[in-house]
Amino acid sequence: MSLVNRKEQIEQTATRLFKTQGFAATSMRTLAQSLGMEAASIYAHIRSKEEILQKVCFRLANDFFTGFQNAVSQPGTSTDQLQAAIVEHVRVITTNLEAATVFQTEWRHLSEPYLGQIIKLQTEYEAKFRDLLKTGKAKGEFKFNDVHLTTRVLLASLNGIAQWYNPDGILTPTEIATNFNSIFLHGIVKGKISN
Repeated sequence: MSLVNRKEQIEQTATRLFKTQGFAATSMRTLAQSLGMEAASIYAHIRSKEEILQKVCFRLANDFFTGFQNAVSQPGTSTDQLQAAIVEHVRVITTNLEAATVFQTEWRHLSEPYLGQIIKLQTEYEAKFRDLLKTGKAKGEFKFNDVHLTTRVLLASLNGIAQWYNPDGILTPTEIATNFNSIFLHGIVKGKISN
């Protein structure tokens, strides 16, 4: 096995362990045992388990930003762009399920300066959705009372997919995104309700 493939195998195994056991509970010894390696020899490939966590977190952050940029660079209304952004967010999570779960649950274990950097990226990503919602409201496409709450509810709902999505389940990623768009943009109440 080449060094590159071995490194990828280490990262994939570590990501799976971080997801199932948590970052703090996963030792380098446990990782080595899962790979059938001696604990000392794993350091020839990685410096620390945090190095893997850093790679997972920043790779996923980059994937989310790239997906959002792809969505909003398409011509169309703010509604079209929001629908596309939701599709992209679902795609990133469902195609990187273990990494997405680790990204969402274990990022707090990063040390500085990486912790501050990932918090900054999370804040910037939320701001992109918030700005898109503000633009849509200004154009008369969206109706909501508080843009911060609306953004957080949307992202919390989307991020929750990582906790329950089953690749062998009855819903495909496309169906999940379609349902999210329907629920979020059209609601579940038929007809109008009085205030």
